[in-house]
Amino acid sequence: MSKTRNEKKQMKSAARLYAVQALFQMEAAGEGMDEVREQFETHRFGAEIDGDTLAEGHVELFRTLIRAAVEHQATIDQLTDRALVAKWPIAKIDPTLRALFRASGAEMTLAQTPPKVIINEYVDVAKAFFPDGRESRFVNAVLDHMAREVSPDAFA
Repeated sequence: MSKTRNEKKQMKSAARLYAVQALFQMEAAGEGMDEVREQFETHRFGAEIDGDTLAEGHVELFRTLIRAAVEHQATIDQLTDRALVAKWPIAKIDPTLRALFRASGAEMTLAQTPPKVIINEYVDVAKAFFPDGRESRFVNAVLDHMAREVSPDAFA
């Protein structure tokens, strides 16, 4: 059965959320990429937990994001640092936000998705993690700066 356009979009959104969670877990628990990838694909994608069914994620996007974030972490962190104020380098920010910036930076460097879509998607991810905070506005500003550096033509 073929997925509808909306179902594919939801799967990609879920993959982005899962990528942020996976990158956070890798850093917090010191676990390797392959181990965490396997855990997510086996126990999170579409899993039922306490009567709730988790979203099905777009497996290829998820794998691509975490692989690119790990392989290009230094470059992505430098890109993020340039978007942050000098008093708050990436090493000092919330680890969830750090994972979010790494996943979104990875997606930006792949240049397969329009920058504005990436910004909107990861602002939504920030809202999921910080529903009552100002973090989503902060994420929007930082990602806008990063996107303008990576893809200046998209904003011309």
